Amino acid sequence: MRGLMIGIGACVVALLASAAAGGGERERLLARMTGTAAEARSGAGDAPLAGGTRASARPERVVLFNRVRVFDGDGLTPERFVLVRDGLIERVSADPIGAPGGPVLEIEGAGRVLMPGLIDAHWHAMLASTPMLVLMSADEGYLHLAAAREAERTLMRGFTTVRDVGGPSFALKRAIDEGLFPGPRIYPSGAMVSQTGGHGDFRMRHEVPRTGSTPPSRAEAVGAAAIADGPDAVRRAVREQLMLGASQIKLMAGGGVSSAYDPLDATQYTVPELRAAVEAAENWGTYVTVHAYTVDAVR
Repeated sequence: MRGLMIGIGACVVALLASAAAGGGERERLLARMTGTAAEARSGAGDAPLAGGTRASARPERVVLFNRVRVFDGDGLTPERFVLVRDGLIERVSADPIGAPGGPVLEIEGAGRVLMPGLIDAHWHAMLASTPMLVLMSADEGYLHLAAAREAERTLMRGFTTVRDVGGPSFALKRAIDEGLFPGPRIYPSGAMVSQTGGHGDFRMRHEVPRTGSTPPSRAEAVGAAAIADGPDAVRRAVREQLMLGASQIKLMAGGGVSSAYDPLDATQYTVPELRAAVEAAENWGTYVTVHAYTVDAVR
């Protein structure tokens, strides 16, 4: 069996096709759904496009799923008919739903499963599928293309929304929002804010010490990390990510596995530094999420 999961607005359809089905069917359906999902994603109330802008008004889009078994959290219903309007489930019926006026995308489920889209609250769209050495050395264009491919895979696994907690995902988000690539709705954090020597400090040893004329490190230059020490520097780093379109902020409050220098049990940032980040985010109407393993770091 071949599993195909297509995200649209608040739901995702799992189409279990026979193994003999050609790959062209998948591509055609994906192309049709991508445009619909992209338009639904950029409606009022959704996450803004990268840079804080919102898409202009678009014509209403309607999708009608025929004869699907709906997963309601407890199990599968008998075959149902589901009407989705502008990314919101409007009606679930045991009887056929007459096609409403205007353009309608009808999808024949033939007994396949329709389920809510999954949400991943801790994801790194730009970092998840690429080894650290490649991230630190490859051309930025390659990294974005690799991330776009992984975004489609993420959608195919059933995730229609991800909270990206660190990494330069603003361009990828915009491309998905505009329908250039299939992928989940992304809530980006932008660069991970880290203290010197912290979990987000990926500089090489020869890049230390930092002076007033030192250029940004590789991770800072591509927007993966922002090294900031002291409340004022942390406040500036947070405001810069919010300016770029972050929907929340990611701060490194403790040691980690993927960083070369800090012990896993290290506690990072002082209370005044943490407070500066939270105040800046709160003033923007959002919040700070932190990387923390130990009890001390969490507290």
